[in-house]
Amino acid sequence: MFGAIAAPLFIGLTFPIALHAQEIPKILPPGLKLPRIKLVSMGGTIASRGDTRLNIANYGGPGSPRVDPEHWIADLPDLALVANVTTEDFRPPQPPPTPPGTPPNPAASGAGGTTFEQLYQVERRMKVVTHGTNTMAETAWFMNLVVAIKKPVVFVGSQRPWTGMAGDGPLNLYNAVRVAATPAAAEKGVLHCMNQNINAARDVTKLSAYRMDTFKSIDLGVLGVADPDIVKFYTEPTRRHTFKSEFNIASLPADPKDLPAVECVYSYTEAPGYLIDSLIEHGVKGIIVDGTGAGSPTGGATGQTEAIKRAQAKGIVVAVTARTRGGRVQDTPRRRESKIVPADNLTPEKARMLLQVALTKTTDLTEIQRIFGEY
Repeated sequence: MFGAIAAPLFIGLTFPIALHAQEIPKILPPGLKLPRIKLVSMGGTIASRGDTRLNIANYGGPGSPRVDPEHWIADLPDLALVANVTTEDFRPPQPPPTPPGTPPNPAASGAGGTTFEQLYQVERRMKVVTHGTNTMAETAWFMNLVVAIKKPVVFVGSQRPWTGMAGDGPLNLYNAVRVAATPAAAEKGVLHCMNQNINAARDVTKLSAYRMDTFKSIDLGVLGVADPDIVKFYTEPTRRHTFKSEFNIASLPADPKDLPAVECVYSYTEAPGYLIDSLIEHGVKGIIVDGTGAGSPTGGATGQTEAIKRAQAKGIVVAVTARTRGGRVQDTPRRRESKIVPADNLTPEKARMLLQVALTKTTDLTEIQRIFGEY
């Protein structure tokens, strides 16, 4: 379910802060107690090396050299001015080298392919989790729903490998540690920090394949910034998250394979209904339709609209997002009559995760609509 090239890395604060750590001193005062930060690597672009400094797009194949968490610490002695950082490597084993003449394959690097099972394992080990840029936004969102924690949790990655010319990894990592060490970052849910911007896990999404300013919160904008002089928050999330969530991971199925199956379909001119019929045959419990305009499935006797009715007749919950990626799907009389749940302004992949955890508790459409309104 997760992407390939740019996997994740997570930073979490491990105990109450004894320092107001927004401003970074050049020399530490004697006896100063710094916050402790756990830095967890799950691979990806920020943990990758290219064969040259100009190689910023073709790296990370099987057998390619990787960047270990200890290398980050060694390359960024400035972190010692911000926090006491310890590391943990949660990447899969290094795959075997590719045969001679075979081009590197980022998808085979272990950076992608993260599963719910792995997320469960990481959460249970440290009560905080991470991911990377291709699917970082949705993984951060899942943790925002299920990790009951008040301390800062920050996701960070990079668009260029650690070795790339003008790479964004070092500054992103340094700033993410600063954010995690900032008292104001607590109780704001899971955060995302790249390109000096701090976004909420709920709202952030990746909008560009290679550009460094890829992550944005389209409708609501940033929560704050990690500027050179200070970490500054201007607003905070109002939706339920982390310690306020009713979906603590302890209440979810012990085996992640038992999470209700929810899949996504896309709306476009003449989109067929047989894709939804196939999902019905495969026993899904929910379907997210990424609708046109303000969240509309395509019509027609053989289109999505009739297939949705067939799914609903089987007890399958259907929710709709807007493929425009800007603006929320509204709760209109027509949509209420259709019994399709409007998914607010969530992306389809995030709506899928929310519906999955919601279906562990209820199939009542009124309750599910409440959940989409509160998270």
